[in-house]
Amino acid sequence: MLASAGWGVRFVAWLIDIILLGIFLAPTKLFLALLGLSGFSLPILPFPFHWLPFVEFGLDNVVYFFYWTIMDGTFGQSIGKMAMHLKVTRLNGQPIDIGTAAIESLGKAFLLPLDWIIGWLIHSDRNQRMFNIISETMVVRASR
Repeated sequence: MLASAGWGVRFVAWLIDIILLGIFLAPTKLFLALLGLSGFSLPILPFPFHWLPFVEFGLDNVVYFFYWTIMDGTFGQSIGKMAMHLKVTRLNGQPIDIGTAAIESLGKAFLLPLDWIIGWLIHSDRNQRMFNIISETMVVRASR
C-alpha cells in the first residue's frame, strides 16, 4: 500500500486552493452583494436541515466541488496539490477518473470538518478523509 501524505501538507494545499478560488469568487460575491443577494445559498437541503453543523451548500461550495472534481479527475492534482507536490490516486497508485474525483470531492467541498473527523476516527493511521475511504483514494507525495 502507498504511503499517504500527512495532514499538514494537505492542509497547506487546501489553503492554497481556497485562497486562489477566493480571489476568483470575490468579484462574484461583490456583484451578488450589490444586488442584495449577499446571503445567497443554494436550496439543496430542505429548510429544516439548514441547522446541521459542518454542512455548507453555498455558491462557494459548489465552485469548490467542481474545481476539485475537474482538477483531481483530470490531472490528479489541484493547483494547491501541485504546489505542495501531492496527488490523488486510487489505493493501488493508479490515477483517478472524474467520477471518483467527484465522490472524493463531495466531503471536501461540502462537509470538510465532519469528513476529516470521521476519516481520522476510522483510520487515524492512513490520513484519509471519510470520502477518501468511500472513493478508495488517497493523497500521496507526487514525484517531482
